[in-house]
Amino acid sequence: MNDSSETALHIAIDDFLHQLRRVKQASPHTCDSYARDLNSFIDFLQQQSIDDWAQVDAQHVRSYVSQQHRRGLASRSLQRRLSSLRSFYTFLMRQQRVKKNPVSGISAPKAEKRLPGVLDVDQMNQLLNIDKGEPLHIRDWAIMELTYSCGLRLSEIVGLDLGMIDLADATARVIGKGRKERVVPIGRYAIEAIQQWLPHRAQWTDAEETALFINKQGKRLGQRSIQQRLRDWAIKQGISQHVHPHMLRHSFASHILQSSGDLRAVQELLGHSDISTTQIYTHVDFQHLASVYDQAHPRARKKRK
Repeated sequence: MNDSSETALHIAIDDFLHQLRRVKQASPHTCDSYARDLNSFIDFLQQQSIDDWAQVDAQHVRSYVSQQHRRGLASRSLQRRLSSLRSFYTFLMRQQRVKKNPVSGISAPKAEKRLPGVLDVDQMNQLLNIDKGEPLHIRDWAIMELTYSCGLRLSEIVGLDLGMIDLADATARVIGKGRKERVVPIGRYAIEAIQQWLPHRAQWTDAEETALFINKQGKRLGQRSIQQRLRDWAIKQGISQHVHPHMLRHSFASHILQSSGDLRAVQELLGHSDISTTQIYTHVDFQHLASVYDQAHPRARKKRK
């Protein structure tokens, strides 16, 4: 493959990424993921001496999937790469650069469905019952209460601005995946935590900073800082499990579903576009029910030796 053909392949990707950023307003993280997936496929095309996106057919895509699977790439990662390729070829077709989408109808090997880790209600209470003697502690308490109260993603917590929280109405306006906006209710414990945090926030920053959660330098708190603080609090509070922000979201969904049984409502609250994504929490709920059954039903108990 010569330099000019390699450049042509990359130019098409650059055009696609430009559309994602400018037109669809995709996040930098999303654009980086697409770029990695598509550049991985270019490496494969170089091995096959293919120098034009129009030369790719379904067999090439299948060979690529097989190659990556043999190298140990997980099914979920393969699914994501195929999704990236599918979207990219849809773009090329709209631009009339290719006549067909060779990725259509091709799927990755099925992955085993992994159930999300959750904390039970007692563990959540244990985690949230932290010492509130310092401003940083109050901030962390507000972050945890709000994440659990609303079932927010880590990126959604980081992206929250002051103007997106309405304490009088007890709601939060959240920007989720794909820049989709949703309004979620805030529980009274989270409202109390935010009310206690706001006076400290005001002392750390000026009016130009819009972020709800900031660090001591008055700047928006990052994802890694939140992950580390939550990990530290879990250890300090005696939680044996590895706790991460998404576990609070999983726990929120599981607890709401256990109490209400309303899958559609949980879907709306979580901001899932497809209810099949939400359905995994029915398996979590069933695990809880099965555990209760095993402990409570006379015919389910194991005989003692």
